[in-house]
Parts: sequence; C-alpha cells; structure tokens
Amino acid sequence: MLIAAPLGQDPGYLVGWGTLSLINAGLAQGKNRSGLAWFLISLLLGPIATFILVAFCEKLPGPQ
Repeated sequence: MLIAAPLGQDPGYLVGWGTLSLINAGLAQGKNRSGLAWFLISLLLGPIATFILVAFCEKLPGPQ
C-alpha cells in the first residue's frame, strides 16, 4: 500500500524551491533589479515568479 508523504516532510521540495529562489535572484540582478526582493517573492510564488521575471521584466538601464 502506498502512502503519500505530506509536502512538508520531503526535503526535496524545499531544496528545489530554495534553489529556484536563488536562480531568480540571479536573474533579477542580471536585469538590474533587487535580487533580495525577487528572492523573497520567489519563496512565495516559486515558478510563477520565474515566469513573471523572464516574460514581463525588461532590463533596467544601469548607472551611467
């Protein structure tokens, strides 16, 4: 008999979610946006934040 483990008990989900948040922070910094803000947004939204960052956020001009 198979018993599904609750989401909170499998550390694989947490590792993947945290890794995605770090990747999104790097993407955000590459577009001259706040890496910390996008890291925190990614902790809440996960893959949806990645889609928003890639599809809708254009690169901001850097300091001149």
